[in-house]
Amino acid sequence: MRRSVKWSLVRYVISTAALAAIVAVYFRWGHVNETTVALTLLILILLVSANWGLRHAIYLSFLASAAFNFFFLPPVLTLTIRDGRNWVALATFLVTGIAASQLAERARQQAKIARRRQREAERLYEFSQQMLVKASVIDLVNDLPAMIAGVFNLTGAAIYLREKDRVYRSGPNYMDVSAAELRDAAFSREHRREEERDVTLVPILLGTRPIGSLGTTGSRVSPEALDAVCGLAAIAIERAGAVETLTRVEASRESERLRNALLDSVAHELRTPLTSITAAVTSLQTAPLNEADRSEMLEVIEQEAKRLDRLVGQAMEMAELDAHEVHLDLKSHAMREAVEEAISSTDGALKTHPVDVRIPDSLPEVEIDLERIAKVLEHLLENAAKYSPEGSPIFVSAEVAKNRLCTSVSDRGAGVDDFEKMMIFDKFYRGQGQRYRVQGTGMGLAIAKAIVEAHGGTIEVTSQSGQGSVFTFCLPLDKSAS
Repeated sequence: MRRSVKWSLVRYVISTAALAAIVAVYFRWGHVNETTVALTLLILILLVSANWGLRHAIYLSFLASAAFNFFFLPPVLTLTIRDGRNWVALATFLVTGIAASQLAERARQQAKIARRRQREAERLYEFSQQMLVKASVIDLVNDLPAMIAGVFNLTGAAIYLREKDRVYRSGPNYMDVSAAELRDAAFSREHRREEERDVTLVPILLGTRPIGSLGTTGSRVSPEALDAVCGLAAIAIERAGAVETLTRVEASRESERLRNALLDSVAHELRTPLTSITAAVTSLQTAPLNEADRSEMLEVIEQEAKRLDRLVGQAMEMAELDAHEVHLDLKSHAMREAVEEAISSTDGALKTHPVDVRIPDSLPEVEIDLERIAKVLEHLLENAAKYSPEGSPIFVSAEVAKNRLCTSVSDRGAGVDDFEKMMIFDKFYRGQGQRYRVQGTGMGLAIAKAIVEAHGGTIEVTSQSGQGSVFTFCLPLDKSAS
């Protein structure tokens, strides 16, 4: 307050000095008429009003009228006026000075308000941007008071939500607004301002429904800005709640889809080998068989048991990968080693498909878990063999692209349509057109994707209907290798 009074006195002194300087120049050296003097003094009054306010301008108007009368209206150097017309001129000058001061003050206040609203609009935009990145209701309501206090340069802020009956504060030490005051404000529709404590309480409305209240302490924010803040906060809280609800619904749907897919897989994959084993065992126990037939039944039991073991192994591997419990044994290997190991392991599935390997010897080695990358290639090769006509070739190639080693397995099958490309790497998903024609659990590509991503790589499919598919996985290379 003392500083404000001191600065105001300085402005009065400067105004007086400026007026004295103009009068001295015109009276001693100017030799100008009264009109020029009056206009010059009016300009000084307007400048003071526009920059320092109405009080200084009115003071200067009366002082300028007295100086104008004393130094420029005859008889000069007296405060009396000889000609009655000069009374009119003096009165007109005074009225004009005061009116011009009021207009300049009004323009100054409007400009000040416009600047304040611009700053508040910028702060509201910043506030809305900060809220948009919060997807969780818990994170949003915990951070909202600190956001409001930080963006609007407040001492502190607190929010009360009726649904949770809880108060959230901008800091653990901010207790300027009590919980009882915030609860009362939540049931009110009016702003409450306490000048002594510098506290403002505002209800938070979602439409016409009160959902809470906001309490602030510190720099004065306009009621319109506070209403906008509360409106944005209400919308953000509602949006975050809707996103959480939608997420839970989507998770429930995904869980239901996976459950149905798993049941479908069990029904079509696990039942078939069990039925074959049961039938073979029954035949061995009841039917008189020669040695050749007995050998054939035993071979069926062995093959179907291996198939069951493979299905259970895939399920266990998928569970490990989902739980991120896989420990990779990373060593430098040539991709050809993994390809040769995969072809050897899938020899039975590939006996009707010639495999054309096109991997240059000049390719750099890559840090991989050889066994698991070979497993990726096994799944891709088996997938290509299942969905390609008998006798059609399968191509395996590799190249370096953007500091990554990209390996591709391509076939001449029916291809994958654009809709299924988005889901083909999902667990238990199988193509709509091939689901019952080709055996499978829908876990192979999901396992391949999880292994590749565990290596820090990516996998994708490109396809054209009727022309086959190309599955490509890319693994990062060491900088030294590139």
